Order: sequence, then structure tokens, then C-alpha cells
Amino acid sequence: MANPFVHVELQTQDPARAKAFYAGLFEWKLEDMPGIGYTMIGVGDGTGGGIMKHPVAGAPSQWLAYVLVDDVAAATKKAAALGARVVQDKTEVANYGWFSIVADPTGALLGLWQRRAARP
Repeated sequence: MANPFVHVELQTQDPARAKAFYAGLFEWKLEDMPGIGYTMIGVGDGTGGGIMKHPVAGAPSQWLAYVLVDDVAAATKKAAALGARVVQDKTEVANYGWFSIVADPTGALLGLWQRRAARP
């Protein structure tokens, strides 16, 4: 399928409490990434995700879905041309790829994700 959902991310003011809740509710493998304040969620089969401190102080917790794109800069530009507001422009995640976040014309947030090509 073209442009599948590839990652879902919980942005919360209380990551420790969220991790305890989801570890108890589901059989997810939670792996803290050293030094970056991010926890990867491994679900086995299906789309995994992450848990992080919400980047906006006092903002409510939210789940954010990411869609795979071939070129995050081009997809972000296209989304803007179609009426989206760019919340976070193309940003690199070292060794992994690039993302952006847009708000669609209805206000719903969506992440766009471009994987870094595998290195030989």
C-alpha cells in the first residue's frame, strides 16, 4: 500500500506514568533510547511507535500518527498547498530519517516520515 501509517507516537506531560499504564495494559516492549528522552514501542506484528514528553508545556496528551512518504520536504510542501498548516518543518532524526508535522485543513495533526536509505 502506498503511504501506510508507519509509526504512532504518544506525546504526554507524564511519560513515566504513560509507560507504566501501557506496559500493564498491553504486552508491548518498551525500550528507552539513551540520552534523547524517547521510548520506542515494539508491538511485534503491526505498526510500532514511541512515547515522549510533549514538546509544548501544559498541552494535553495526544497520539500522533506518522505516514511514510518518499520525500518529506515535497510532501510537506504539497500538504501546505492543499491547505495544511506546517507545524514542524522537515527535521532530521539522526541515523533514522526525517519527519514533519502538519495540521490538515480540519486541524488534525499528522506526521510525515521519510526513512533514511539503508547504508551498505
